[in-house]
Amino acid sequence: MKRAGQKVVAGTEAPGTSQTSKKQKTSLYGSGLGESDPPCTSMDWGSLPHHVILRVFQFLTLVDRARASSVCRRWNEVFHIPDLWRRFEFELSQPATSYLKSTHPDLIQQIIKRHADHLQYVSFKVDSSTESAEAACDILSQLVNCSIKTLGLISTAKPSFMNVSKAHFASALTVVFVNSKSLSSIKIDDTPLDDPSLKVLVANNSDTLKLLKMSSCPHVSPAGILCVADQCHGLKELALNYYILSDELLLALSSEKHVDLEHLRIDVVSENPGQVQFHTIKKQSWDALVKHSPKVNIVMYFFLYEDEFDAFFREETPVTHLYFGRAVSKAMLGRIGMNCPRLIELVVCANGLQPLDDELIQIAERCKNLTAMGLGECEVTCRGFIEFVKMCGGRLTQLSIMEEVLIPDSDYSLDRLHLEVSKHLGRMWFPDMMPTW
Repeated sequence: MKRAGQKVVAGTEAPGTSQTSKKQKTSLYGSGLGESDPPCTSMDWGSLPHHVILRVFQFLTLVDRARASSVCRRWNEVFHIPDLWRRFEFELSQPATSYLKSTHPDLIQQIIKRHADHLQYVSFKVDSSTESAEAACDILSQLVNCSIKTLGLISTAKPSFMNVSKAHFASALTVVFVNSKSLSSIKIDDTPLDDPSLKVLVANNSDTLKLLKMSSCPHVSPAGILCVADQCHGLKELALNYYILSDELLLALSSEKHVDLEHLRIDVVSENPGQVQFHTIKKQSWDALVKHSPKVNIVMYFFLYEDEFDAFFREETPVTHLYFGRAVSKAMLGRIGMNCPRLIELVVCANGLQPLDDELIQIAERCKNLTAMGLGECEVTCRGFIEFVKMCGGRLTQLSIMEEVLIPDSDYSLDRLHLEVSKHLGRMWFPDMMPTW
């Protein structure tokens, strides 16, 4: 690229170009039919239309975009067009300890000074260092003129926001809550968010908030999230930890004044065996939610030890997507077959060395909406697996089964199994060599 006023001429030759070079150029760029070289044309980079320059910027990385803005005054003007700054990701890291390429501090200050009121879809990606998380909070504290619609706080390694003082984090987040009157989507997992901060959120964004993701926020109590549900009547998606899920919360989300909830994600996590005594949610509370929001997806991620499942699925539960990140017992899978009639997707990473034929067949019989299944370190006989597939038929759009899961028997070998399964699915199918979920 040249600065404005300078011409870039295509088709001209450098001094001393040989006749051989000329012939090579003709053969490379000509049609090969004896045509002469194309006429000379010139390009003034500064005269390109704004929309063309804007398109060029959209293909550049942030650093290259900043460099390109120095081509000429026109390119610098486009660099500051509001549309270019509606979506922005601040990458904050410590160079010695992170693979992230951190956003340059000078550029950050320029963005805050000139484009804070243009930012609408903003995320902060930090590494595992406390310094990076604190830097993100410092930037949040400066967004006093913002009109952010979507905010995401993302830790690429361990959740470094948890190392920031609760007061510092709450103060920074409050700046965004108070000034962004159109805040509709917030992802603040693994942060020191607390109940007072949530009350500020409710006070300023109750009419606009539609999506709230706040798993692993240990300073938030059931009362805090209930306050959100009571006042944010437009809430459509909610992600939280099971310990703040309650009957009162489900009933609040089921009230007439609340819109239909579309997505409820619940993380059920235990760090040490027997660490947590999990409470039970009443069937009446689940029923109220589904009656009010009949199309709601209820997604549950389990990271428990086998002896910690006692509180779950003893009664009918309207869960639609189930993911088990640790071993789950045959008895537990049997409960799922009995009490999860709305189940759409089931992923079991591990079970043990007991064949799950009966449990899978029961799930196929009772879970009429099941369309996706994944099995990892489990065991199923080929006969039992084929019976499961036969009962589900073509509605199984995703079937990810490790080859080691399948036990050949007197009726089916692994070679024959894939043909039989493919016939019932109505498409070619093979077992996986590695997990795909």
